Amino acid sequence: MKYKIFLIIFILSLISSIILTLNSNTSICEPGKGCDIVNNSIYSTTFGIKNSIHGIFIFSFMILLTFLHIKRPNKHTKNILHLGIIIGSVIALYFLYLQIFTIKMFCNFCLVVDLGLLAALIFMISLWKY
Repeated sequence: MKYKIFLIIFILSLISSIILTLNSNTSICEPGKGCDIVNNSIYSTTFGIKNSIHGIFIFSFMILLTFLHIKRPNKHTKNILHLGIIIGSVIALYFLYLQIFTIKMFCNFCLVVDLGLLAALIFMISLWKY
């Protein structure tokens, strides 16, 4: 059950990443508003590729890995999932910092991804046995 929660978070994040990627071809984000400004800022790309495209590949991988772990749980896939959540949460904190303090605008779809990863991190930590 616990990995199904991760699966839901990853699916919502994948959908948000797809919406952000398609935004350049549609009017999903209102021009000149928070989502549009964040999605077209200088921080919207990494290594010349839109962050939303990175998100599509990363969340697709995390969904696949989560499905594999649900079907055949093992320590290796669990560790990779946990590492992905930790790394994703650090990146999410950086993107939240940019939205709050640098761009000073918020993108709702970006917030779904960022807050989803932070929620996954909190949930993951709560599952750890001491």
